[in-house]
Amino acid sequence: MKILLVMDQYYGANNGATISARRFAGVLMAHGHEVRVACTAMGDMQSQGERAYLMRKQYIPIFDNLVTAQGMIFSKPDDALLEEAISWADVTHFLLPFAMAHHGIRICKRLGKPYTAAFHVQPENVSSSLHLGNVKFVNDGIYAWYRHYIYKDCAHIHCPSRFIAGELQKHGYKGKLHVISNGIDPDFTYRKQEKPAAYADKFIILMIGRLSIEKRQDVLIRAIKLSRHADRLTLVLAGKGPRKKQLEKLIRKLEVPAAIRFFDKKDLLDMIAVSDLYVHAADMEIEAMSCMEAFAGGLVPVIANSPKSATPQFALDERSLFRAGDPQDLARKIDYWIEHEDERKKMEHAYSALGKKYDLDTCVRQAEEMFREAMRGA
Repeated sequence: MKILLVMDQYYGANNGATISARRFAGVLMAHGHEVRVACTAMGDMQSQGERAYLMRKQYIPIFDNLVTAQGMIFSKPDDALLEEAISWADVTHFLLPFAMAHHGIRICKRLGKPYTAAFHVQPENVSSSLHLGNVKFVNDGIYAWYRHYIYKDCAHIHCPSRFIAGELQKHGYKGKLHVISNGIDPDFTYRKQEKPAAYADKFIILMIGRLSIEKRQDVLIRAIKLSRHADRLTLVLAGKGPRKKQLEKLIRKLEVPAAIRFFDKKDLLDMIAVSDLYVHAADMEIEAMSCMEAFAGGLVPVIANSPKSATPQFALDERSLFRAGDPQDLARKIDYWIEHEDERKKMEHAYSALGKKYDLDTCVRQAEEMFREAMRGA
């Protein structure tokens, strides 16, 4: 197939959606498909062999700094360039619900070309940036806007989890919902290595994710302070984002031994290999690729049991769940896993085996079948 991926930010792998999209494109090409992308031109554009139709960046008055701090940029749609790209493709896949997808869908409809769309941007991620993440009518409004602006014209919608498919059904989305995980990179597999000398006697807790309000790294920082074993704990927050200064201030205030940094893939694999426990404290997630990669790499996860998150689906039992937003309950779960090392070692292998159920290659083949179904129905 000739497959066009339309995504505002395909280059500059500093957020989960971009990283997942690039892995997706790489596997599609490995399967023999020809892949092109329509995206924003950037300074750092490392191609995997795909041709790119490059758009200019769309500046957002007032909110541009906030958007950039979240690790995102928007494309300014070029209809002539989009039409050239869509005309070439057998099928077009829209990955983000913004202006370029809106323009592209109109072009697909006019040309009679098949297309699909993914649902990767949870409304609560948007509203949380404005400190409105728990305001129901705001989130309902964003779901309604997405539906009207993008998805009402989509016969096939890719949902990375059953959770988000259920949310779309509740909010009146009528397209066929294809529940397909984004998949786990096969490099994330069970591996352990010796800790650096500075951490030899420390119990390392890792959390991976954007430093933003809904990810709730603050809950984990407070939980470490409350742990019975606080004196031997070290926290690593892997990521970057707008909340970095606030989190650093909280770390200093509570005197928690912690490091915050962004890891490239190689260093992240090594960090997982020397860590002892993974915590995912986010209140809102469509799937949580970072958690999946961590448990596939051999870390037992402790996950916030939030009704607005898909991530609790990965917990193999209650020992890997804590009450969302509750540092005391999280501290109890952390203490349990510290004090039951043999059980933790056993469950590391169970979680790594769970990761194999979300094999990236298998997930991409499921997406390919969605593309074929869209082509048959065009």
